[in-house]
Amino acid sequence: MHDIRLIRDDPDGFDKGLARRGADPVAKGIAALDEERRALATRLQEAQSRRNEASKAIGAAMAKGDKDTAETLKAEVAAIKAEMPELEERERKVADELQSALAVIPNIPADDVPMGTDEAGNVEVSSWSEKPAFDFEPKEHADIAPALGMDFETGALLSGARFTFLRGDIARLHRALGQFMLDHQTRNNGYTECAPPVLVKDEAMYGTDKLPKFAEDSFRTTDDRWLIPTSEVPLTASVMGQLLDDAALPIRLTALTQCFRSEAGAAGRDTRGFIRQHQFEKCELVSITRPEDSEAEHQRMLKAATSILEALALPYRTMLLCTGDMGFGARKTYDLEVWLPGQNAYREISSCSNTGDFQARRMNTRYRPDGEKGTRFVHTLNGSGLAVGRTLVAVIENYQQSDGSVVVPEVLAPYMGVVTRLEPAS
Repeated sequence: MHDIRLIRDDPDGFDKGLARRGADPVAKGIAALDEERRALATRLQEAQSRRNEASKAIGAAMAKGDKDTAETLKAEVAAIKAEMPELEERERKVADELQSALAVIPNIPADDVPMGTDEAGNVEVSSWSEKPAFDFEPKEHADIAPALGMDFETGALLSGARFTFLRGDIARLHRALGQFMLDHQTRNNGYTECAPPVLVKDEAMYGTDKLPKFAEDSFRTTDDRWLIPTSEVPLTASVMGQLLDDAALPIRLTALTQCFRSEAGAAGRDTRGFIRQHQFEKCELVSITRPEDSEAEHQRMLKAATSILEALALPYRTMLLCTGDMGFGARKTYDLEVWLPGQNAYREISSCSNTGDFQARRMNTRYRPDGEKGTRFVHTLNGSGLAVGRTLVAVIENYQQSDGSVVVPEVLAPYMGVVTRLEPAS
C-alpha cells in the first residue's frame, strides 16, 4: 500500500516510478478520489458541527421564549439529520473506491533496480562453484526420480495434475532437506522457529499483498479461509496491527510449512516433473526491521539462503531482478538460481525480497523509535531458505550417477541414518 500523501504531493514522481515497472499512470485518478473523499469528510464534519451548534441554540431560544427561532433551528437540525446518512454513505463509498484503487498498485522499485520488461533484463550479480562434470549424459529429474520413489501417477490419481506421491528413501531425503534447512536457519542464522497455521483469514492475505490481486492464484476453503501460498503470509501477518518496541527489532522468523498454489498465472509452465506443484514445502524467512536497516537485512537474508546451497554444494547464481520481473509487493528482489545439469540451465530456487513499508502500511504495523513521540511503519522482507521440492530436484540432478542412483550430500548424513545413496528399483 502506498502513502496517499506521496501521491498527492508528487503525482508526477509517483507515475514515473510506476512507469519503470511498465505500469500506466494512476496518480491523477487517485488524487481525484482522495480530493473527493476529503471534501466529503469536510462537509460531513461541518454538518455534524452545525447540527450540534443548532441543537444547543434550540435550548437557548426556548429558554428565552423565542419559539420562532427555536422552530427555525429545529427545521435546520432536521434537514441536517436527513442529509447526513447520504453524506456518510457517499464518503464511505468514495473511501472504499480509493482503498480498492490503492490496493492494486504495485510497489515502486528501488532506485538501484535495473530497468527491464521481463526476465531477460535481470542482472547476474555473482555465481558460486563450478558446474559438475559427468562422464555420461546427465538426465532430468523427471527421468531419474520415478525409479527412486517419486510417483507422479499416484499423485495424479489421488489429487490431479501437479501433485506427487513420494515413498521410501526419496521421501526421507525430502524430509531431511526440510529439517536441515530449518535447523541451519535457526542455529546458524538467528531465525526464530515458528509453526504457523496454514489456513488464514482475508486480513492476513490482504496485509501481505496477496489479495485482492492474486486471489485466483490461491486456494480458498468453503468457510472463507485461504490455504497459504507461502508461510510469508502468517509469519509477516503475525505482527499485523501491532505497535512494536524499537528494542525488539529486527524480528527474524522462519517456518517449514506446506504451501499451496493454484498456479493460475503459470498455466502450461513446468507441467513435467516436480518443479511446479500445487502443494509443496518451503523453509520461509521473514524479517521485520527499522527502515534504515532493511537494505542490510536484505543482504543478510540473501546470505542465509545461499548458505543452504553452499552447504549442499549446489552450484548457483544470484540474479538482481529487473523492474519488469519483480513481484507485486517487492521494491527489490534477488533470485537464486540453482544449476540443473539435466536441463542444462539455471532455475529459480529462492527469491529474497525487500518490500519496504508496502506491507506494513496494509497491515498497519508500526514501531516507535527510541526517544521519539511519533511512530513509523516498519519494513518487511521475505525469502525462501529454500524451496524443498526444488532443492530435491537439484540434489537429484547434481548428485546423479550413471547407474541411476543418487548420492546423498554429506551434510544430510545426520538426517538420513545409514542411507548414503538412493538406489533405483530393480
